[in-house]
Amino acid sequence: MFDDRTPEIGRTVSIQKPVLNTILARLREAGYETIGPRVKNETLVYDTVETLDDLPRGYITEQEAGRYWLIYTGHHRYFDVIPGQHSWKEFLFPPQLEMFSMQGSENDWTIKTPEPDKRALAFIGVRGCELAAIQIQDKAFIRPDFQDPVYRARREKVFILAVDCLHPGGTCFCVSMGTGPRASGGFDLRLSELEDTFLLTVGSELGRSIMSGIPCDAASAFVMSSAERALEQATQDMGRTLDTSDLPDLILDNLDDPMWADVAKRCLSCGNCTQACPTCFCWDARDELDLTGTQTRRTRVWDSCFNADYSYVFGGNTRPSIRSRYRQWLSHKLGSWVKQYGTFGCVGCGRCITWCPAGIDLTKEIPALRKETAR
Repeated sequence: MFDDRTPEIGRTVSIQKPVLNTILARLREAGYETIGPRVKNETLVYDTVETLDDLPRGYITEQEAGRYWLIYTGHHRYFDVIPGQHSWKEFLFPPQLEMFSMQGSENDWTIKTPEPDKRALAFIGVRGCELAAIQIQDKAFIRPDFQDPVYRARREKVFILAVDCLHPGGTCFCVSMGTGPRASGGFDLRLSELEDTFLLTVGSELGRSIMSGIPCDAASAFVMSSAERALEQATQDMGRTLDTSDLPDLILDNLDDPMWADVAKRCLSCGNCTQACPTCFCWDARDELDLTGTQTRRTRVWDSCFNADYSYVFGGNTRPSIRSRYRQWLSHKLGSWVKQYGTFGCVGCGRCITWCPAGIDLTKEIPALRKETAR
């Protein structure tokens, strides 16, 4: 049944798939740059999407420890892929950001601050785990006692069109972390993709305004139950699981366990896991001075607790070994993060497993620690 009324917040309606083109156009008319998953250079990235044709229709992804495959099957769905190494944090907490530059003259220095990024971004196809990751980074960058002005300015201008994840990958364990497969809370609009239609849920007044006048249908009980069955199946299809019942104490009470040394023998300390992780926020400030000594600039760049220089202080390194650096990373993600922010720093997206060249899998390392400490 066609419904020409704008759906209320919390209401779920059904739209024909081509209607998503209208929503994307409406977002661009409202001043948003629409960013979503698309295939480039034989992999999946987040880049500008303007129509359905830009989305990865017909593709699936397969993932295992240290492996990622993007496969074209020719099906007719747009959101069957699991995200690759890219994450939404690169748009809110950019990998490289110039903080200021200085130009020297004969008697003085002139300080120049770059113009802020004034773009309003619409994130298209945000999974439940990714939505949770954004909210975790909010806790780090928009705190009661400190707010990162760059992050906050960008975050306030983001529109989120989330999507339920109906085809999890081999390294996914969002169910264990309570972040998926349903995208819940914090979105403006949410899609759940069925074979011929999208179910669309309005999550905010902003999302409601975008939907004003866009044709939609009342969602039938059959369509709603089909979506629920698909989510139940996705819950059962998780590639990994992680028991979090005894975390963070299991880790924080066993920081000297031999298990850490066993992992260190395999870990390359390359930092791939932290660069791919959607919640990691380590950074460094680097100063560059030209050969004339009259121009300099300071740039904020992503860093990693796996970088040996990251923990260097005057007089020595507080984490000189791979063992200590891996322990720091995992004990922060699943241990002290809870004490800091009231949530785990892991959302179960599996990127750290997929993009680890050594195939190290935290869903195996935690049970190994549990077994070791039970002896």
